[in-house]
Amino acid sequence: DVQLVESGGELVQVGGSLTLSCATSGFTFNSYPMNWVRQAPGKGLEWVARIRTGGIVNSADFVKGRFTISRDNAKNTLSLEMKSLQPEDTAMYYCNTQVGSKFLFAWGQGTQVTVSP
Repeated sequence: DVQLVESGGELVQVGGSLTLSCATSGFTFNSYPMNWVRQAPGKGLEWVARIRTGGIVNSADFVKGRFTISRDNAKNTLSLEMKSLQPEDTAMYYCNTQVGSKFLFAWGQGTQVTVSP
């Protein structure tokens, strides 16, 4: 069975930095594009960034220049390096793959990022 385990979230001050990790198992990691998505309190899922199998990356406009997505295919892990964090970045962060508009795997527990003034 597929496992997605997010970690690294914590309480940080505005302008701070944080790196999130997603440890995966149960599927051929290097054959799938991977995404970070987030969900703020009372809001729906919001796409953050994607990295393709070949390493090409895309990110949402609101995080461009601040967040960097990366992957380590040898370790089956996905990362999200975040800097210049803002209160609006407060959310639960999840990793998953996406096929069209659908997320393929069962969701992990997510990791909470809280940005405080």
